[in-house]
Amino acid sequence: MAAHCRNQGDIGMQWRGRRGSSNIDDRRGMGAAGAGGLGIAGTLAVLAFGYFFGVDISPLVSGMQQQTPGESRELTQAEREMGEFVSVVLADTEEVYHDVLPREAGQQYREPTLVLFSGAVQSACGGASSAMGPFYCPADQRVYLDTDFFQVMEQRMGAGGEFAAAYVIAHEVGHHVQNLLGTLPRVNQLRQRLPQRESNRVSVLTELQADCYAGMWARQAHERFGTITENDIRDAMNAAAAVGDDALQSAGRGTVVPDSFTHGSSEQRQEWFMRGLQNGTLASCDTFAEDGIDIRRG
Repeated sequence: MAAHCRNQGDIGMQWRGRRGSSNIDDRRGMGAAGAGGLGIAGTLAVLAFGYFFGVDISPLVSGMQQQTPGESRELTQAEREMGEFVSVVLADTEEVYHDVLPREAGQQYREPTLVLFSGAVQSACGGASSAMGPFYCPADQRVYLDTDFFQVMEQRMGAGGEFAAAYVIAHEVGHHVQNLLGTLPRVNQLRQRLPQRESNRVSVLTELQADCYAGMWARQAHERFGTITENDIRDAMNAAAAVGDDALQSAGRGTVVPDSFTHGSSEQRQEWFMRGLQNGTLASCDTFAEDGIDIRRG
């Protein structure tokens, strides 16, 4: 890690004044028409499609910001700045994958849209509340994110810092890459044929691969832009630990049930992020092969 990310003290991730992505659909100031009050029912709609696309943080939060249908408001300065930050991170993922996918996978990269919302949202995969956490919907190739999640990470999960937020975005974009490469459709097919315990195991492998892709993106972005520091990597590692299944289960209900894991333990998530960071290739992120599963066969 030290060989690839210079130590710049406490400066942190350098993103201001850089190019932002045009693929942002910002719905935070709009009324949550058709999505208000979804709560658990909305969450289940997403779970029915494939529950490994989001992190269920409902045991940790009593409720994130909820808008009533038709309500609109002005964005705060902090929200506008967060929107700019997200746009720059998304632009960085675009530049990295426009190079990586043709070179390593022989196919062109199609950019996803990132939807920013407040409280609840409708997607092609169904409706979801903020308690679902960020998620990727393969049906419309969009990432959905309530930026208040970053406050929850910092205040209730002990994972603050801008690069912790960048890691979350890069992880969800990693799911988009999996979708483009055909991994997600094959994962869904495989999981439908498996008992619950084995299905969970495949879900974990899917999430760990997205973590590895996030690490790969971090390395590639640093080599291109030189904007990532040692402190940033520590923030990402803290975030990976905070969203581990064992950490979430322990904090939410006081017990840990490994067979129910769908995203991986804190240690696993940190390990695969670091693999991507250290190796910097798609091939180094084949979690399935390491577990003896040929995902290409579906």
